[in-house]
Amino acid sequence: MQSMAKTLTADDILPLVASLTPRERVRLLRLIASSQDALAYPSVPPSCDEFSADEESLAWDAEGWENVG
Repeated sequence: MQSMAKTLTADDILPLVASLTPRERVRLLRLIASSQDALAYPSVPPSCDEFSADEESLAWDAEGWENVG
């Protein structure tokens, strides 16, 4: 009977990444950057601060132009 593999978190692998040599860290970053993981971003909902909806979307763009002209 095979046991199911434990799902790892970033906190689980951070000590492993910290123990890598600088050369291996660069290699890891290149591997991460080159991966074709287009499904990763949509699989996690956006955080509260990722998109701000506190104001009208273009209100910040219009501020300060009242005296121009």
